[in-house]
Amino acid sequence: MFTGIVEEICLTVTSFDNKSFSAEVMPETLDKTNLGLLHPGDGVNLERPLSANGRLGGHFVQGHIDDRGRLSSVSHNGDARLLRFDTPTRLMPYIVEKGFIAVDGVSLTVVSRDDSSFQVSIIGYTREHTTLGNRGVGDVVNLEVDIIAKYVEQLNKPHSGGITMDFLQEHGFLVG
Repeated sequence: MFTGIVEEICLTVTSFDNKSFSAEVMPETLDKTNLGLLHPGDGVNLERPLSANGRLGGHFVQGHIDDRGRLSSVSHNGDARLLRFDTPTRLMPYIVEKGFIAVDGVSLTVVSRDDSSFQVSIIGYTREHTTLGNRGVGDVVNLEVDIIAKYVEQLNKPHSGGITMDFLQEHGFLVG
């Protein structure tokens, strides 16, 4: 059994041979990703997960898709290709310039952003070795935002519950 990232989607391979593999997919995966839009023969990005004792050399990509985006423009800047993606508004707070974003499992640095989209720049190697080089305007992609940003947001939310004087009194710890 192999757990890995397919188009940035964390899946467990349940069977395989020398030409193909199978993985079970739950409704949440189909709702949040472009997996249901793929056809036999479509290319996908495959990556084995990092083992716990491996060297970290980039961004934290989990394969846990936050939502889908859509490629809205492609332009060139020298040898680099600039890709702009329309993004669900709810993800934009986690996307910052010079920050991390994973698009179809490819870890990228955000070049710019506005209220509803962000732009990345990809080099020739990325175009040649991932599906991003074949993406065209209108294509749907999988987006994973920075997990650290999501944890920071969660930690900054007001904490509800916990131990209070009322809780202690209700449970017999305070007498008086």
